Amino acid sequence: MARLTGRRLLAAVPVLLTVTFGVFAVAAASPFDPVRQYVGGDAVGASQETLDQLRANLAQAGSFVDQWWLWLGSAVTGELGHSQTMRQPVAQVITERLGWSVLLCAVAFAVAVVLGTTLGVAAARRPGGLVDRCVTSLAYVLEAAPPFWVGLLAIWLFALQLGVLPAGGLTGTGDDTVTAGSLLRHLALPAAVLAASQLPWFVLYVRQGVGDALREDPVRGARARGLRERTVLLGHALRSGLLPVLTLIGTRVPELITGALLVETVFSWPGIASATVRAATASDFPLLAALTVLSALAVLAGNLLADLLYGLADPRVDHDGM
Repeated sequence: MARLTGRRLLAAVPVLLTVTFGVFAVAAASPFDPVRQYVGGDAVGASQETLDQLRANLAQAGSFVDQWWLWLGSAVTGELGHSQTMRQPVAQVITERLGWSVLLCAVAFAVAVVLGTTLGVAAARRPGGLVDRCVTSLAYVLEAAPPFWVGLLAIWLFALQLGVLPAGGLTGTGDDTVTAGSLLRHLALPAAVLAASQLPWFVLYVRQGVGDALREDPVRGARARGLRERTVLLGHALRSGLLPVLTLIGTRVPELITGALLVETVFSWPGIASATVRAATASDFPLLAALTVLSALAVLAGNLLADLLYGLADPRVDHDGM
């Protein structure tokens, strides 16, 4: 596992270089001028000399290759540039917001995995039964529902109609102090909506994997030996059926990031995703480049975690061949 982790870390270097190079290439090909965007309406009366000087101050002079190389050299030392939209250093923007995004994604992902596994096992016990039909139908409905639509529906029901949960934000109106109780209340809706966007995949994968495992000879042999159904289901079928789900964990990270972007925007959650939206709409390339690298790192870490979990669950896996 240590060798696998080392190889993945080395392979991540060219991947991140390619990703950041692509970001600056796309930025150069786009019709938006970050300098004029930064100046705003004052750019109309500004002289070309003033704009060129400002471009040099903002490290926007030269070709996009020069800008990329300059940004890369600064990023290695921890200097990620200055966000024009946030009026803060990029590193400070990420530091202030990363923890809230990690908390939201971790809670939502844990709920999706646990609840998806439970519902998938319940559905696989009796294929075609009432529970199976209800769980499968719910999974397909949630799979087709956009996260932002589910979020708006949750706000309408729980915040406006029932009034049991806040509609968004991190604290109440006129209160700047984040307490444990306030955090749990404000986290409930966005975490539930984000978990609902990931839930169908785990439900359907677990249902299929456990259903196939229940028809295998080792499970039939366990039943023939008189083992209890609970032992057969959890000790034999579930362990075998969860192997595909471990691979799914890594592949769901990009969708989790995309879902978090929509959910954080709907619920005004002060995380990285909301900063991504502002950076994209304002052509804030230093912040976009840093956030793109962060997203790429999350995807690479998710794939590595899936491979490590798969190796722990199945000792027959050859990590040297991965």
